[in-house]
Amino acid sequence: MAIEGKRKTVFQTVGVVLFMGAMAWASVPLYDWFCRVTGYGGATGVAESAGDEILDQTIKVRFDASKERGMPWDFKPVQLEMTLRIGEEGLAFYEAHNPTDRPIAGSASYNVAPFGAGAYFSKIACFCFEEQILMPGETVIMPVSFFVEPGIVNDADAKHAKHITLSYTFYEIDLPEETQAALDANTDATSVN
Repeated sequence: MAIEGKRKTVFQTVGVVLFMGAMAWASVPLYDWFCRVTGYGGATGVAESAGDEILDQTIKVRFDASKERGMPWDFKPVQLEMTLRIGEEGLAFYEAHNPTDRPIAGSASYNVAPFGAGAYFSKIACFCFEEQILMPGETVIMPVSFFVEPGIVNDADAKHAKHITLSYTFYEIDLPEETQAALDANTDATSVN
C-alpha cells in the first residue's frame, strides 16, 4: 500500500508540474488576447476600415515615440497631435532613420493612454504590424491609419477622455534570415573582388 501511495503522489506532482508549465507557456498569448479584447493596458483594436458613424464630438490624439535602450535609430512622430471627430479615420506618420553603417531591423510595440480608451482606439493599417528593416543612412516615413470608435462616448470610464496618446516604442530585432543571407552573399562577393 505504501508503494501505491508514493506512486499516486509522484503522478500528482508530475501532473501539477506539467499543468503549471502549460499555464506559464500559455500566459503570454492569453494575456495578449485579454488586453486586445478589453483594451486593458492600452492595447488597441484592429479594423478593416472605419465605420459609417461619425459623431460631431471631437477628440485630440497625441503621438509619442521612444526607443528601447540601445536601439540606434532616430524615431519620432511627424506631427505631435491632431484633432478628429469620433468615428472619423485619421492618418498620422512617424519617421525613422538609421544613422549607423549597418542594416538594422526593428519592431514596434504600442499602447494607448488613458488605458480605458484603448478598447475604442482601432488601427486600420500600421507600420507596427510588420518588422521594419532600415539600411545604413536610410530614412523612412511610416503611416498609421486609425479611428476612435463611437462607443467611447457611452463607456463610463472612457467617455470623459478629451485626448488619447498613441505611443510606440521601437526595439532592435535580429535581421530576417533571407536579409542576412543576402548581406553575407554581398560581403562575400565584395571580398572576392
